[in-house]
Amino acid sequence: MIDIPGTPGTLTGLVLRISQCIFAAGSISYMVTSGGFFSFTAFCYLIAAMGLQVIWSFGLAILDTFALVRKKTLLSPVLVSLFVVGDWVTSTLSLAGASSSAGITVLYFGDLGSCSFEAECWKYQLSVALAFLCWITIAISSLTTLWLLASA
Repeated sequence: MIDIPGTPGTLTGLVLRISQCIFAAGSISYMVTSGGFFSFTAFCYLIAAMGLQVIWSFGLAILDTFALVRKKTLLSPVLVSLFVVGDWVTSTLSLAGASSSAGITVLYFGDLGSCSFEAECWKYQLSVALAFLCWITIAISSLTTLWLLASA
């Protein structure tokens, strides 16, 4: 297998996993601190998808840290296949959650003008923006691991 930046067990891979955790946790925290997120199904789905992303990315960040400390490689075809499947599943769920929440945010708070609390509207919008940033980092990781698997 070739050496690609962002592969599991490298410093850039660890940075991608940590940034996924931070963006997903930020998205969850801004959504949960807003008042009535639970009345919108898309917002609840976003929290569930980002929660799964935090768990997945944190676990792989720990694995990357272990590999860096022990100077081990995580390039076995079975491990890379697992990373590809997990990254693509969480990427799809995160994009769906971010897109549906963005649609609800634009519809209710932009088009219908039913946002009476400006701070709450900003929290929804910031949560959706962080979810999209999380998805971008997941997409980079998933494309990198797919490329790594294809080059094996």
